[in-house]
Order: sequence, then structure tokens, then C-alpha cells
Amino acid sequence: MQGAIIMDPTRRRITKVAREANKLVVRSMKDEGVGSGEFDLIHLVRKNPGLSQKQIGEELHMDKGSVARRIANLERKGYLVRKPNPDDKRSYLVYATPQAESLKYSKAHIEATFYEYVLYELSDEDRAEFARLLDRVYDVAREESQAGFPHVRAQLEDQESEHGQD
Repeated sequence: MQGAIIMDPTRRRITKVAREANKLVVRSMKDEGVGSGEFDLIHLVRKNPGLSQKQIGEELHMDKGSVARRIANLERKGYLVRKPNPDDKRSYLVYATPQAESLKYSKAHIEATFYEYVLYELSDEDRAEFARLLDRVYDVAREESQAGFPHVRAQLEDQESEHGQD
């Protein structure tokens, strides 16, 4: 597979289906008064209470200023609270409020409901086969990601050099 250029037989349909699921997530979160990025931050803090703003930024790949603004906004909406860090008086730890804990649906629940609906017309056997194949694709994607994408990056470089020779 290395160096081979293969046309994408999926025509990026995986991305397109995920995009449609995300539209439902965004619409549902908007009903709760929360944006998609805000929900990711709330979810992170719900699962990991007492994170510092720095840790949140690292986890969500956000800069310090963006994290501070988003947390302040979620504090105003009543979803998060900052408390002084007992180990470092200059910093704060972030916690979810009961309001955040009572958000109607989790992002995962909304996505699962969407996928359940869109797969409904497939037979049990087709759903099982589809899931099996997705597992295989995901395993390859995860391994490639964990390795730093060496094969995909090499393929991209090969494509670039081929296009540069035209």
C-alpha cells in the first residue's frame, strides 16, 4: 500500500455522513444554549473535574486566551465554575455545575441515535457487516494516527512530487 495512489472509492462519504450527524448535534446543543465547541469543553470538564485552564487548552488544542474566554462564557451561562487551585494560588481549576450535569443529551447519545436511525433500513446482517468493516477501517486509521501518519504523509509527498513534475 505504501506509495500506491488509490482513488477514494468512498468519495468521502464517511466524512459526509459524520457531517450530517454533527448538524444534528449542533442543532440539539443550540436548543440547550450551548455551541458545539462549548459542549466539547463541558464534556471534558464533566469527565475530568478540576482541570486547569492549561490542561483544558492542551486537551482541546486551544490557545490560552480562547480557553479563558470560552470558560468565562460558560460560567456566565451557568455551566462551569472556576475555583482557586489549592496548589497554585495564581491559577484556577474548572468544574461542571449541576446545570452542566443535567444537559438533556450527551453528544455521543445524539450521534448514536442518528446512526441508529440512518442504519435502520439495513438488515441485521448488513448492519453487522457494516460495523465489522468500519472496525477494520478504524483500526487502521487509529494505528496510522498513533504512529504519526507516516504512510499517509509519504503518500502525500509522493503525490506532491508527481504533480511537481508535470
